[in-house]
Amino acid sequence: MLAYPNISPVALSLGPVQVHWYGLMYLFAFLAGWGLARWRASRPAWIAAGWNGQKVDDLLTWIMLGVVAGGRLGYVLFYDLPVYLDQPSEIFKIWNGGMSFHGGLIGVLLMGWWWSRRNKKKFMDVVDFVAPLVPPGLFFGRIGNFINGELWGGVTDGPLGMVFPTGGPLPRHPSQLYEAGLEGLVLFVVLWVYSSRIRPTGRVSGLFAVLYGVFRFAVEFVRQPDPQLGYLAFGWLTMGQLLCVPLLIAGLWLLFRPVK
Repeated sequence: MLAYPNISPVALSLGPVQVHWYGLMYLFAFLAGWGLARWRASRPAWIAAGWNGQKVDDLLTWIMLGVVAGGRLGYVLFYDLPVYLDQPSEIFKIWNGGMSFHGGLIGVLLMGWWWSRRNKKKFMDVVDFVAPLVPPGLFFGRIGNFINGELWGGVTDGPLGMVFPTGGPLPRHPSQLYEAGLEGLVLFVVLWVYSSRIRPTGRVSGLFAVLYGVFRFAVEFVRQPDPQLGYLAFGWLTMGQLLCVPLLIAGLWLLFRPVK
């Protein structure tokens, strides 16, 4: 069994102002995505495709808004709507956790669609450019969940089990770290290598959707479902798995559709 490090969720206190690790993880995610996008936009192939630093800065500013607004609203709508209807002020307390990847994805797609129309670029070309920048953000987000001691897995007697402060006395799967490794590190390496040269439109986005869907669906089997929802069907289907189904379908279509 591994020892949970029990890191304080508050990284820094400046008088009455508290800086939370969860919020810092979003800052690290955006900085990583911005740096990677800037580097890629400076490569000859991407310059030829019409990318430059100014376009990256503008696009990622809107993408950041889409991530935060979409991720929070997605969590509110998909996971805990009655509580937030009862206490609307809680919607804005994102430092306490409660962000939905699928909601964030919708926010990113909406902002990407709006930006692509304004800049006269093909929507799927923009999504293909952004897709490899997402896994580092997923990595940092899951590390934030781990520090918060939330979204832990089911009880296990395996060597990777941890006793989480909010998870009772029994060791549990550190499912946040599983997701950080798969959805963050592995997905990033695969996508970055695959997208190192320009691929047919939609292929990079399709690979992202399929791999994320597979990784998330698999980890959900050892992740404790949200207590307010539990299992939705068959004693194992979670909301996270249900939301991955349309993502997998869309990803497979993008990967295998004929290219004109």
